Amino acid sequence: MKIGLVTDSPADLPPDLVEQYGIEVIPALLIIDGREYVDGVDMTREQFYARLPVMRQHPTTAAPSPLRFAACYEKLLANGCEHILSIHTAEKLTSLTNFARQAAREFDGRVTVLESGSLTLGTGFQVLAAAEAIEQGAGLETVLERVRSTRQRVRVAAALDTMDYLRRSGRVPAAITTIGGLLSIKPVVELREGAVRPISAARTTRQAAQALLEFLVKLGPLERLAILHTNAETRAHEFLTLLMNSGHHRSLPPEIRLVNVTGLIGAHVGPNGLGIAAVQKENG
Repeated sequence: MKIGLVTDSPADLPPDLVEQYGIEVIPALLIIDGREYVDGVDMTREQFYARLPVMRQHPTTAAPSPLRFAACYEKLLANGCEHILSIHTAEKLTSLTNFARQAAREFDGRVTVLESGSLTLGTGFQVLAAAEAIEQGAGLETVLERVRSTRQRVRVAAALDTMDYLRRSGRVPAAITTIGGLLSIKPVVELREGAVRPISAARTTRQAAQALLEFLVKLGPLERLAILHTNAETRAHEFLTLLMNSGHHRSLPPEIRLVNVTGLIGAHVGPNGLGIAAVQKENG
């Protein structure tokens, strides 16, 4: 069975992997000062983060219409796919999954839509698990099981440099934003099943990175790992060095990517943020 694979731009899959596995990526939308931008098409991530601190209004985000998803599914089916697997960012955070489901209803059971319960490479790693299984010739049920397994083991956490953008977006519990406003404390948070929960509160950027490291080390041996940042490549490299010097390098996967996350996420967490997306090894 030829299976087509679809995801969204907030999944943050690197372009080389998108090309390697033939993954279709539906771009979400950024609304800046009343103008609509297609994520990754009309504005680069670097351009977005350069403009973010001086934007007159807080940027907002939007999902493309179900018609955009339907057009993608129709193209894949016309190109010989017998089934389509469409994996998207947590539905508690965006309408992407809901719109994908609306579009899928028009295709008589030939499209399976899954929501990841996560975002950025927490979603992307689930898509990658599906892509690898498809490449190996696995059937649909095996592919779905690989995705479910990865979802159970994926963890996403972040050390935020500021709470200002989260406050404006209204996407986190008031208790977290209040803590973050005390004495410029920098919260370290985890996203699980679309909900944000506090891990710790640090007074400095360095302490926040250390708290993130401690969270990561406690996960044990890892199958996959990416270091995430919002236009803070220097900070991401420093964290990678800290990790490699921590004495836990044997628990790490052979490849660790540094990813500047989409502005769709940066609009809510702000610049200079640091994060991780990790998949724990099975029985690890």
